Amino acid sequence: MALSLAKQQPTLPWDDDMRSTRDDILLRYLRLREISKRLHEEVLNCVSGDRLLDHARRLGLTRGKTLFLEDVEEMYYVYDLAVYTAPADRSRAIDRYAKSAKFDAQSDERLMLDAMRASQFAILLIEQRHDTVGLIATDILRNFKVWLLDVGLENSMDDGELIATRLLTPGKFSMTAGVNIPFEIEMLEPICMLLPQRMGNGKLSRIAEDRRFAEAVYKVGLANGVMDRMTYLDLPDGA
Repeated sequence: MALSLAKQQPTLPWDDDMRSTRDDILLRYLRLREISKRLHEEVLNCVSGDRLLDHARRLGLTRGKTLFLEDVEEMYYVYDLAVYTAPADRSRAIDRYAKSAKFDAQSDERLMLDAMRASQFAILLIEQRHDTVGLIATDILRNFKVWLLDVGLENSMDDGELIATRLLTPGKFSMTAGVNIPFEIEMLEPICMLLPQRMGNGKLSRIAEDRRFAEAVYKVGLANGVMDRMTYLDLPDGA
């Protein structure tokens, strides 16, 4: 089973005449990022310890019933799967949380929660720097251009590099849900070996929506020592 990469086309989902300044956009991004971090913490309260352990086991991060981590930040991949994925006969934690959330319809909290529920797992090809702030990337599984705001990635990734991540899109720009995997084409073969054979006959966009695809990407990335190549950065106050 092999995955073919989509051809890139210049379809831009945002306006060409960006009138906001870099500082304005960053301020908006930082507010939404802080809200998303808080919501992620609250959603995880809907997840049992057994469910977290099950996700960790599927990623190869357990020995028996004990977590076995080389880096504590490996848990971010467990949290991502626990929040955003579930088997067909179970509800997602993000959806269970949304049923009880009491946010105003026009609030940023509701905007961010809706973006989290509509998240998409993607493999992004970094094309270039955006003229104002962030990166322009192509989601190669959906053949779609993305305006990505992530200060850490903007400062660390070069044009032409690939990264697997979960995208949240609360407006014209997208942001990551918090975890990333530096991606290489050579990873496709072991990833495909972890997927059911019948998935190889579907559209790439549909494969990307299957919970097992993100799980396979994370498992292969962790086995390849992804934490040795990743650094999670927080912006200083006022950045």
